[in-house]
Amino acid sequence: MTLSIIIVNYNVKYFLEQCLYSVTKAVQGIEAEVIVVDNHSTDDSLSYLIPKFPQVAFFQNETNSGFGKACNRGFGEASGRYILFLNPDTIVAEDSFTKCLQFFESHPDCGALGVKMIDGSGAFLKESKRAFPSPQTSLFKLAGLASLFPKSKVFSRYHLGHLDKEQSHEVDVLAGAFFMTKKEVLEKVGVFDEAFFMYGEDVDLSYRVQKAGYKNYYFSETTIIHFKGESTRRGSLNYVRMFYQAMIIFVRKHYGGARASFFNFSIRLAIWIRAFVSALLKFFTWIGIRVVDAIIILASFYIAKEAWAKFVRTDINYPNQLLLVSFPIFTLIYLTAAYYAGLYDRQFRLRNLLRSTLIATVTLLSIYALLPEQYRFSRGIVVLGAIAAFVFITLQRWLLVKAGVLSEPFDAFSKPHILIAANGKEFSDVKKFLAEKGFADRIIGRVGINGTTENVIAHINDMDTTAKALDAKELIFCARTLSYKTLIALTERYHSLGLKFRYHASSSSSIVGSDTSTESGEILSEEAAFNLATASNKRMKRLIDVAASIIFLLTFPVHFFFVRNSLQFFANCFAIIAGSKTWIGYINAKPSLPLLRKSILAPNGAKQLSQKLSAENIHLLNYWYARNYEPAQDVKTIFIQYKYLGS
Repeated sequence: MTLSIIIVNYNVKYFLEQCLYSVTKAVQGIEAEVIVVDNHSTDDSLSYLIPKFPQVAFFQNETNSGFGKACNRGFGEASGRYILFLNPDTIVAEDSFTKCLQFFESHPDCGALGVKMIDGSGAFLKESKRAFPSPQTSLFKLAGLASLFPKSKVFSRYHLGHLDKEQSHEVDVLAGAFFMTKKEVLEKVGVFDEAFFMYGEDVDLSYRVQKAGYKNYYFSETTIIHFKGESTRRGSLNYVRMFYQAMIIFVRKHYGGARASFFNFSIRLAIWIRAFVSALLKFFTWIGIRVVDAIIILASFYIAKEAWAKFVRTDINYPNQLLLVSFPIFTLIYLTAAYYAGLYDRQFRLRNLLRSTLIATVTLLSIYALLPEQYRFSRGIVVLGAIAAFVFITLQRWLLVKAGVLSEPFDAFSKPHILIAANGKEFSDVKKFLAEKGFADRIIGRVGINGTTENVIAHINDMDTTAKALDAKELIFCARTLSYKTLIALTERYHSLGLKFRYHASSSSSIVGSDTSTESGEILSEEAAFNLATASNKRMKRLIDVAASIIFLLTFPVHFFFVRNSLQFFANCFAIIAGSKTWIGYINAKPSLPLLRKSILAPNGAKQLSQKLSAENIHLLNYWYARNYEPAQDVKTIFIQYKYLGS
């Protein structure tokens, strides 16, 4: 056996599906085996993938034991002279493996090999080539000097910025996303150190390979796509902690004496600084827009009041209480409505802003009569202020979208924006697939890939001029007639166009993509999406839980007479407000369903009434609840099953 490809999977079955289709093409003509080790995924990865790839050897771990340990299990099953550790969220070219094997044959001193990697938008991934960590390189990276001077041999040493990414080089560290080596090398230096759970194991293995007298090479003559961000969100506090903790383990293991102590101190300090900066950025990202919205809403009501007093009701002098009490209350109501309407999701939808404005305005007009006399004023100010706030916030969101702080989802575009690079048959298949998902009217047309001009609106080689003319936002690559090598080259070539690239292998059941290396990818699959997994429904479910609990507690004497086990009922109310329970939820749910808190009632009512159901019927009950979830159904169930709320 020439080559063994080891892939560790954890909850990324659709990315792995696309990866395996590309790997299947890349191993043609090579005596190779593909080994997938599943790290206890909860998305039914194996049941989905095994029928699609009978030629692949699948193994399942009973727990998520970490990347290194899973790789080692795969190595134990491998019989190839060469070993490739490959991430599941990658797409490789047809000649990637062949070229790498040829490089090994022509460079006897090569102990391990990594390749040029780009992300899903076509941007070069700097971790394709790295130096070993040191206090100096870490300091320059954390201080931002590496970003300020990306080509500097001194300041950007961590990512070896001075080395041309288009040339092959001897380097220190290779990325675990694509780490090819010889079996005899691993037998000599050892496999991955299982003390590293997710990050740092590639640094450690690169160090041991080099220490044993071999050389590590960055190989630029083949490029792969690495979507990234699919297991841990990069930039998150959890990522920062895990990454730098891995660096501490590496330093303790390989650097001794005062150097290790100083490096450990430096890294721990770096963790705290980076965590503080990340928390600060997260805080301003989360709270900053809300504060700006609050200022806009207050200003809108003030402007409305001034305009109303000057041009409509010039005979009325509105008191200062209007500014000090009423307007802040109105602003709070608007912000609350905006949150539950989804206005603070990562992607901006104009309909969410319109919905939140209408809800808040109706709420204000409804409680108007409840305000003390001294805080009342014309309803016209409420309506005028709402209109002004809507206009100003719309303008603000437009500026944030243009600046790249927020993004618009594709369903926000009312006109066609999707191009599909495919032959005629592939185009028909993808068009049908998108139509089933409700995107039929968003397709501009087919982009030619094989020279034919029949029924195409553009050719793939002309995208730099036609994408803007067609106002395209998204380009779907169909991999069959279009080779993976060409597809990868086009992704890199058209990186600057601002298109969102998506990838679909012929015969696959999904379309995947990732627009940045720090956010989770986008997936469209044949499987039905769970309504319960959407951010808006999660918010509404939590709102229903809390609102119902507060109402129950405010009317507590009544429930002693009508609810069974009333003491437990009140305990449930407090548990739900605290966030440890929900009123409606699963019965013994499988982990493949969207996560829910422990529930009081089953989807069909009291849990004890569902005990007679078979395991299959219980699973279907849970599945349909998650798939077809509607907030109104929770309200109805709580009302109908009221007497069982003390369960």
